[in-house]
Amino acid sequence: MFGAEILRVYFIMPFPGSQKAETIDIAYLLHNNIWYIRIVAVLLIIWGLYGRYPYWRKWQKGLFVIVVLFFGLIFYYFNFKFQADKMFYQPRVKNFLPPGDNKVPDSALVLGVSINNESRAYPIEVIGYHHQVKDTVGGQPVIITYCTVCRTGRAYSPVVDGKQEEFRLVGMDHFNAMFEDQSTDSWWRQVSGEAIAGPQKGKRLNEVPSKQLTLSAWLRSHPNSVILQPDSNFKKQYDGLKGFDNGTVKSGLEKRDSGSWNFKSWVVGVEHKRQSRAYDWTSLLKEKLINDSINNLYLLVTVEPDSTNFHVWNREVDDKILRFALDSTGKQIRDINTYSIWNYDGMCTAGPYKGRQLQAIQAYQEFWHSWQSFHPNTTQYRKLDSQVGELIPK
Repeated sequence: MFGAEILRVYFIMPFPGSQKAETIDIAYLLHNNIWYIRIVAVLLIIWGLYGRYPYWRKWQKGLFVIVVLFFGLIFYYFNFKFQADKMFYQPRVKNFLPPGDNKVPDSALVLGVSINNESRAYPIEVIGYHHQVKDTVGGQPVIITYCTVCRTGRAYSPVVDGKQEEFRLVGMDHFNAMFEDQSTDSWWRQVSGEAIAGPQKGKRLNEVPSKQLTLSAWLRSHPNSVILQPDSNFKKQYDGLKGFDNGTVKSGLEKRDSGSWNFKSWVVGVEHKRQSRAYDWTSLLKEKLINDSINNLYLLVTVEPDSTNFHVWNREVDDKILRFALDSTGKQIRDINTYSIWNYDGMCTAGPYKGRQLQAIQAYQEFWHSWQSFHPNTTQYRKLDSQVGELIPK
């Protein structure tokens, strides 16, 4: 009984050593059969005590009572304190305000979503506590999800087999949040939207395009966006994530490692046609701009002068593969094919391509351990000694 109660929670919560083994099937088995285990265990105890208990000595009876009380304590904590949905709750009040009334700082990181000309911004230090926020954008239901231990923000459609599904936070696997659907009790990974246990195993939620930016950068390209405001019922919980945006949060599970390619180093990840690549954040801050390609997709990877906002675009325009560089000020982007000027929203503002918009590529900023775990065949972008950062005249 002790083992069943402890292990079913231990395997799916960030206890020491629990997240590095392949134990999801055992955890799911325990989770779905815990009442059978409890009933059988109680019956075995009753059978063992029958006819014997009255003859026990006082110290034996006392010891038995202590063990029962200790089990009650374990039962309470592992069923009402340590479970994910008892630690992280959905917002009670979802208040969206336009930019003029907004209280969220312009420098705050948000996960932005735009559907059918409706745009919404969700502050990461808010959704990071809740792990998921149910909403409707452009007439479509969405779930906005975030796992702070992986630094992964994703938006999904909650429609499964033609039916809008309800999800609850159930725990984590390999440090990534998992959700349980209400209909089949299947477990779904936050990072990929894939069901990894239960009747729906192998299915995936449809991802909704999203972008991580500072609020000011999001409003620059989506000026009519509304912004989710913090729920005053959870002020203390939000305070625990202060500094998460820039990686200085106190929690060891969520704090950034400023070195390159370490467990909690930041990377920008891109996936295309089952191939993936990671760009080290520290190196990206030095280079500012990278021309690259993956599986015949030609990429422009940039970080703005504020060293916070990053972008990944397709640099192929009209069947021509453009190559980009910073001008001598290091603040403007030009393509060296035509010397057209492009802004950090991917729009050409001057030159032969004026008015053209680069196609945005879905990309994510997350911890290296997360990207590597869920993209085991990923390649790592590393600048060769022979490569020299290009600057072109102002």
